[in-house]
Amino acid sequence: MNLAQALLSALKSHGAKEIFGIPGDFILPFFKAMEESAILPFYTLSHEPGVAFAADAAGRENTSLGVVAVTYGAGAFNVLNAATGAYAEKSPLVIISGGPGIAESKQGFLLHHQAKTLDSQLKIFREITCDQVVLNDPKTAHVEIARVLRSCKEHSRPVYIEIPRDLTFAECKEVKMLPSSPINPAAVNACADEILGCLHRAKNPFVVAGVEIRRFNLEDKLSLLARKLGIPVATTFMARGLLIEEQDPLAGTYMGLAGKPQVSNAVESSDALLLLGVIFSDTNFGVSQSRINMSKCIVAADRQVKLAYHNYADIPLESLIDALLDKVEQIEVPVISKPCNPEGNLVSDNSKIEPHDIAKGINDLFDKYGKMKIACDVGDCLFTTLSVQPTSLTAPAYYAGMGFGVPAGMGIQATTGKRPLILVGDGAFQMTGWELGNCNRYGWDPLVIVFNNCSWEMLRTFQPQSNFNDLDDWHFAEIAYTLGGNGYRVNTRAELSAALEKAYHTRGRFQLVEVMMDREAISPTLNRFIHAIKRSGNR
Repeated sequence: MNLAQALLSALKSHGAKEIFGIPGDFILPFFKAMEESAILPFYTLSHEPGVAFAADAAGRENTSLGVVAVTYGAGAFNVLNAATGAYAEKSPLVIISGGPGIAESKQGFLLHHQAKTLDSQLKIFREITCDQVVLNDPKTAHVEIARVLRSCKEHSRPVYIEIPRDLTFAECKEVKMLPSSPINPAAVNACADEILGCLHRAKNPFVVAGVEIRRFNLEDKLSLLARKLGIPVATTFMARGLLIEEQDPLAGTYMGLAGKPQVSNAVESSDALLLLGVIFSDTNFGVSQSRINMSKCIVAADRQVKLAYHNYADIPLESLIDALLDKVEQIEVPVISKPCNPEGNLVSDNSKIEPHDIAKGINDLFDKYGKMKIACDVGDCLFTTLSVQPTSLTAPAYYAGMGFGVPAGMGIQATTGKRPLILVGDGAFQMTGWELGNCNRYGWDPLVIVFNNCSWEMLRTFQPQSNFNDLDDWHFAEIAYTLGGNGYRVNTRAELSAALEKAYHTRGRFQLVEVMMDREAISPTLNRFIHAIKRSGNR
């Protein structure tokens, strides 16, 4: 077995289903090994940000490893923004970079793609990964690979693996999966007992589920725990798309000042608020964390638990939830009404389209034909999802990096085989929408809705006097045909309804519905978010 085969086999045994990448000279030997070994399928797109976003989304969707492979320097540095988003949002992304060979590294002259020193790339990636390795010794490579992949799974954060190109086919031992890092069962039990004591003494306990619930595949366990305890659950904005099944005790999405009052009031008035896997960000807390009394909170995230003046270290979230489940007898099942179409039906008339009309159109499709997985970019398209029926949602709701949506949807279809719904604004589409041109090669046919107001409109809401937020009309629907798909440009609600129907029923090619809207048209959720920011004094 050579080093490349050992790494590919290890990725597969650790849960990776595919690899996304862009070839380049330093990674060519590894691409040769991928193609000839067929250990994992791999997909190439057009630009490194696209393959990194696709790999990130595939890992999120599978609650397992997403993998991206790129060349040294020019390729890897193009991955930095996507990798940073994965780190911020706790996504288990494996970044594989080709590197200068051992022999050429000793020649003493600068190599192409080199930034400052040959290890500058490694130093930079240390900032946005939880573990790293340069596989410069084939004798120890199997041990290093096992350590790094365990770190990726246990911390659900990116890792970095660099392969000197002249060692790609060096002999290497098989990678053995390492056991999980040890935990103290007594500490886990003591922590669970203390949490249950707090919940039982409380008059209005409440659970807020964060993104770690999805990352560690704990949705079913959390749903059962909440039902056993008789406690309702809200998700954070970033965890929107969790607990979507009928039996799940989902009360809604918490967004503080920007959220719906009934959900915000329930969370903020709780005298025992159990925060599970939550990232403490401005978007998750509706701009202002101060609305929550942290002295009444139990916070379990990043493998530690904090409650009152007690801190428990090395407590994985899964171990904690398992211990709570073992200790809880069923009390009552909270009944929470879930309207199948919360915004009502789309009125098919000649009125101009607003974002909430798109939500209604999507809900109509879901009512008739079943729910779809959604990949969403940032901007008002993401805020609009708060008006869509709960369904699987992948989006950069905390890091908020533009360009995620289109390649993320492609990554979801690659890894699941299921057709996704992609929501993206015109500004983000200009960045990565062109990756749709790769769909035909792989048989992908996502349904794409472009929110086109010829503007960076969300930025305009913060600084309305600036004209640089104006964008030209690129007529994306017309361009769709040259990329191998079908395009529909709609200006009225009747046209939107008809286009969504036709796009849904047309398979085999990607379908792009370009929704034209006035610049000042924004969703109710974004409007609340803007007012919340202004009230908080953060803008």
